[in-house]
Amino acid sequence: MKKFLLLLFLPMFNLLFAQEKYSISNDKAIRLFEHAIELADEGKTEKALGELQKATQKEPRFVEAWTVLGDLYSGLKQPEQAIACYRTALKVNAAFYPNNFHSLAEELMKLQRYAAADTALSTFLKYNLSPQMKAKGEKNQANARFAIYAMKHPVPFTPINLGSGVNSRFEEYLPAITADENRLVFTVRAPVDSNREAGLDNPLTEDFYESTYENGQWKKRVNLGPPINTPFNEGAENISPDGQTLLFTSCANAAGEYPQGRQGLGRCDIFFSVRTGKQWSKPRNIGKAINSAHWESQPCISSDGSTLFFVSNRPGGKGREDLYCSRLQADGTWGPAENLGDSINTSGTEISPFIHPDNLTLYFSSDGWPGMGKKDLYMCRRKTPDAPFGKPVNLGYPINGPADESALVVSADGIRAYYDSERKEGLGKTDIYRFDLHAGARPQPVTYVKGIVRDKEKGNPVEAAFELTDLATGKAFANSYSDARTGEYLVCLPSGHNYAFTCSKQGYLFYSENFSLPAGTRTEPYVMNVDLSAIKAGQIMVMNNIFFATGEYSLKNESSAEIEKLAALMKTNPGIRVEIGGHTDNVGDKQKNQTLSENRAKAVVDFLVGKNIPADRIVYKGYGDTQPVAPNDSEEGRRKNRRTECKIL
Repeated sequence: MKKFLLLLFLPMFNLLFAQEKYSISNDKAIRLFEHAIELADEGKTEKALGELQKATQKEPRFVEAWTVLGDLYSGLKQPEQAIACYRTALKVNAAFYPNNFHSLAEELMKLQRYAAADTALSTFLKYNLSPQMKAKGEKNQANARFAIYAMKHPVPFTPINLGSGVNSRFEEYLPAITADENRLVFTVRAPVDSNREAGLDNPLTEDFYESTYENGQWKKRVNLGPPINTPFNEGAENISPDGQTLLFTSCANAAGEYPQGRQGLGRCDIFFSVRTGKQWSKPRNIGKAINSAHWESQPCISSDGSTLFFVSNRPGGKGREDLYCSRLQADGTWGPAENLGDSINTSGTEISPFIHPDNLTLYFSSDGWPGMGKKDLYMCRRKTPDAPFGKPVNLGYPINGPADESALVVSADGIRAYYDSERKEGLGKTDIYRFDLHAGARPQPVTYVKGIVRDKEKGNPVEAAFELTDLATGKAFANSYSDARTGEYLVCLPSGHNYAFTCSKQGYLFYSENFSLPAGTRTEPYVMNVDLSAIKAGQIMVMNNIFFATGEYSLKNESSAEIEKLAALMKTNPGIRVEIGGHTDNVGDKQKNQTLSENRAKAVVDFLVGKNIPADRIVYKGYGDTQPVAPNDSEEGRRKNRRTECKIL
């Protein structure tokens, strides 16, 4: 309350002073009323309530006293009492202060009495209102009418508490999850006792914790500790789908100071840290293209690492807080911040962006679009990663209710959603829950490939680069690296594409594979450990992304990316000579298979020569069906046998 309270009452007092009189003439009641206002301004709410009740007893028709009583009960989150006071004020004299109809409607909506709220707002909008109040009334009526419809058409919703490994008697919120759903990072607001292991001394601190999913349950949470957590508050985090990059918000204290070692550009900035093994790097400011002198928060990075979504209150936006994005440039820096525009942002507040790994579906929270009364969760789609987003769709009731819903993340396969909520069945205050998302709110399914990269000869982990290429267009879809200490990697595979998958490292032959994922299909994740062979004589590399039509030796366009990589490998290692070997299955005439394999190998050599690889560094040979790597009694086995190999000579 305190100073804030009088700001709420100013419109009413301006009206009264303009009239130069109260609605009643009882001096004792007026003195009690004015004393109550002073007490409320000092934060003495209970005493203010007592004085106002005395005033209404002395003068039951005191509209102003009933109105302020309603406002105080509203601030105390006692909607039933507030409703009774507003109704009394309106019964005494509705025309004296019509805004009471609007206040009444807001309290009714908190109790999900949307039809009664709609009736109150219809009456309110008949009065001669200021443009501001008319807009508020129309917005709330749209909310009430949406809520009436939504409650008649509820969506499936069965939230499940993640349990004591994640939640406690304190506050847990803002979940972020990896694509394999094996690691959850979230914010905990707790007293110093729960942070003692991390060496923090703030009596009430926001810190990041993580929990891993093992044997069907979330394990006991662990404080991320320094250099991520500090005695300051850390919050609004996002973890990349592969779990290797953490983005979060760090803010200055009241003196304008950031935690030691962090340089800020404004009140709150976005920072990032990279994980190697179990250790997070020292957080770095993401830069002035994204951060400004104002407030930036709640980052979320796309699965391909090319776009960062975030929230800012910088000037020039559509409302109080807007959603923005920044795109990664060719030189590795972030481009200028772009407001997501009228299709997303409103004159209200938009927060908590989450871009699904399909890179087409955006979830966020807003109080500007028709909803259940406060902040609701919405989703919107776009046709391609470069296209604008379409109109937001409310996720429906009872996912959204009369209270604020502020953040949601969705699993890679699009089935499960994670969010925080303060529910009666919780372990404490705000807990983190999981639920199955109804079909109408699901994104395009995404699977992933993960595993460990090792040196084939030595067996030790290798830090290698991964590239995912759209076979149809040749365009790189995603780039990432395996962990330098563990060799672990994870790459998301959105449906609707055929992919070339390549793993490479300087001094090694590259590894390739391909995946075909028709639009809308769901497949089990791929677990694929990669053994990279050092470049030396005798080593053989299977080139899985070289394609020919059945029975033909003309290269398909989809083969270009793979042969380009081989050309680059040979240019980087000018001392090597290679043999391109063609292989077939055992279907058909042996001599024809032999000739076909030779012609296919020659087609690859011709391509390499066209890429300025000297002809004396390449030979070709056809092996027909003489060197199978799998039985020819299945289509999968025959597919493996139809291959192109590169052997170091």
